[in-house]
Amino acid sequence: MIFRLLADLVVLIHLAFVVFVVLGGLLALKWRWVVWLHLPAAIWGALIEFGGWICPLTPLENWLRHQGGEEGYVGGFIQHYMVPVLYPDGLTREIQIVLGVGVVLLNLVVYTLIIRQARRAS
Repeated sequence: MIFRLLADLVVLIHLAFVVFVVLGGLLALKWRWVVWLHLPAAIWGALIEFGGWICPLTPLENWLRHQGGEEGYVGGFIQHYMVPVLYPDGLTREIQIVLGVGVVLLNLVVYTLIIRQARRAS
């Protein structure tokens, strides 16, 4: 039971990290200190997508599920609604690259705005 709960927690952390990578720059528009957390996270997220790598949270989650006696992502709210967001059907290498480019472009726009605001303030 504890391994299944830990695996679910890893999925929630993973999802939160993905959302932060994509949208965290918007928080940095309001709170400048977020840049120091978001920029490395965004770089890591883009590298994962461009490199076709597997995030270290994925094997951790799978190990926890295996330890909890689960085979795959069946049952429960988290498995049914959140896992498909992180691991959608039909995810191809090309889609990963498009997602990576999208994240980079979105964050370039946000950080351009942050730099302009900082220049106006000084």
